[in-house]
Amino acid sequence: MARVVHAIQCIVCPIGCGGEVTVEDGTVTTLTGFTCNKGLAYAAKEVVSPKRMVTTTVRVSGGGLPLLPVVSVAPVPKDRIFDCLNLLRGVSVMAPIAEGEIVVADALGLGVDFRAARDISVVQ
Repeated sequence: MARVVHAIQCIVCPIGCGGEVTVEDGTVTTLTGFTCNKGLAYAAKEVVSPKRMVTTTVRVSGGGLPLLPVVSVAPVPKDRIFDCLNLLRGVSVMAPIAEGEIVVADALGLGVDFRAARDISVVQ
């Protein structure tokens, strides 16, 4: 039975509680030191399946700017972030683009869309 204790600093709120998460055979068994339920939930997920929001840019043709900022609509598994960035590196969109428009749907089959983070109009 593998038992590992992880020290985690919570980032959910400004208090920034620190605590420990004990994992035995891939399952969280104890959480100590966190002062709220949000911290407990964050810490449990962070040690078993860490995820992050991803923001980057993609190329734009025919627009007032050469790059369009895009953001994931949900967190991406941490071990797949660079795969998503490699996918987005090859994406190019045509202006006009509206903020919120889906640029890449279901990236890499993860169920996460990437959306435009701003409007870009056509250059006349």
